Amino acid sequence: MRRDIQPNERAFSSKEAAEEVGIATPTVRKYGQILERNGYEFLKDGDRRIFVQSDIGALIALRDTDKPLDDTAKDLVLQQKERLEESNETDVAVPDIYENLPQDPNQLKEVLKFLVNELAATREMNVQLTDDMSQLKTSVSRLQQDHHVISSSIANSAQKTNTKIEKLTEQQNTHYETLLQQEKQKSELLQREIQNLRDEQKKEWSSQNDFNKRLEDAIQRPKEKWGGLFSLFRK
Repeated sequence: MRRDIQPNERAFSSKEAAEEVGIATPTVRKYGQILERNGYEFLKDGDRRIFVQSDIGALIALRDTDKPLDDTAKDLVLQQKERLEESNETDVAVPDIYENLPQDPNQLKEVLKFLVNELAATREMNVQLTDDMSQLKTSVSRLQQDHHVISSSIANSAQKTNTKIEKLTEQQNTHYETLLQQEKQKSELLQREIQNLRDEQKKEWSSQNDFNKRLEDAIQRPKEKWGGLFSLFRK
């Protein structure tokens, strides 16, 4: 029999245990069958299992284990047996507590009143903890949604940036090719102009050489008339 349950400890149905652990209700039933098959004890309401906090911990252990479920269940059964043995040792001292209770009805009434107040405070704390857990789950869900939105925005922004970079790179390459073609055309035009100048210069040199040669021939013929010399300048 279970002796490790604390006074006023919260009880969970299979559905509530599934929500608490974050698994499906059929999975809770499956884990419960595996635990019982290996010797684990549950509180029962007829055929229905009633889960307490230590049972929630066992379900979480099965959810997160990397070992075979039966091996983990056996470990959990050993842990439960150790808790039950500790509870049995504690129960030995319980009669002493009852013997020390006040015999005066008024004092006993005050003790019971104190216990009732403590019980009410504990229940209120459990309700507050439940609300806090619900709010925490809501906050976590919102944070996950925000993270998804931010991740999507970053991905979209990165995609747009890459597209812009690719477009700018393409434009830069096109502009570079245009400039290169223009420079090539200018270079070709300049080469033609230089060649034309060289041809003109070559013609000038040839004409000058021809004139000098005829002048020299005319000078070397002194017996001829000077009219031949002047005829050179008329040509």
